[in-house]
Amino acid sequence: MAVHVPDHDGQADFDLIPPVVRARLRTLHLRMRRPTHTPGIGLQSSRNQGPGLEFAQYRAYQPGDDPRSVDWKLYARSDRHFVREAERESPLTVWLLIDASASMAQSDPDNPALTRLAAARSIAACVLELALAQGERFGVVAVNDRGIDLLPAGSGTRQRDRCLRQLHALQAQGQWPDETALQPLWQHLGANALVLLLSDGFDEAGVALAERLAAARRELRFIQILSVGERDFPFRGDFRFRDPETGDEVLGNAEAMRADYLARFAEARAQLQSRLTASGIDLATLFLDQPVDTPLQQLFADRAATGVGQR
Repeated sequence: MAVHVPDHDGQADFDLIPPVVRARLRTLHLRMRRPTHTPGIGLQSSRNQGPGLEFAQYRAYQPGDDPRSVDWKLYARSDRHFVREAERESPLTVWLLIDASASMAQSDPDNPALTRLAAARSIAACVLELALAQGERFGVVAVNDRGIDLLPAGSGTRQRDRCLRQLHALQAQGQWPDETALQPLWQHLGANALVLLLSDGFDEAGVALAERLAAARRELRFIQILSVGERDFPFRGDFRFRDPETGDEVLGNAEAMRADYLARFAEARAQLQSRLTASGIDLATLFLDQPVDTPLQQLFADRAATGVGQR
């Protein structure tokens, strides 16, 4: 069943998650690699000790401890009382930080309706469903040269629908704003935030923002969305290539440019990976001919025993 976003008359006006993708979401869980420290009801694991679902460690029994927490099998072997402590579940606030600059309007000639921004909408919708199912809080921030369009974090189906309406209204335009315009982000993206940045990764300001957030102990996942044309460079003949944000143009013969372009493209991707890795940011990539949940499978496939997102 696809996500239906009701309009003001209660009728569905768009779908964002293909049924086959929705079925695969059951294998995904949004988790942070770093522990948080606030008890709550979400699925995020914390190193706060207390009653919970995930075993953390033993400690010596103290007066007032619940006798049910005593490991009686260990007592039979050691003749000493030990209490099993578990990690409390802590709330997780998931932020979708979406690049809405002009370059996100890029698509492929074979599928002009599927732009980077359209793919970002579908990925974001998947994350919203996961956060909703886990009982987490979530919010959406869109960024372009008009500044930031921020929907504060909340929870529940009404919050999900508000976020989906915001996604539907997004338009790709302009460039990334300057650092001053991004200052309000710091009031909302708290220390326990899991931030998913959806972008083509070509704006230096966007990459720098990810690095600053990671340095301030916000946990980042960077989802890079790229076109098939960028990956394969299948063009033939003479072309005019234009940067949608700066207006810069390059004229040339596609066959003559191909080898140099592919080498530069690979180098740019490697440099981005290196920068993000140095900041402790996980990177996943979606090309527009892949299922929209591809990067989420890379980042959040259920590896609860070892910690999702660990390499």
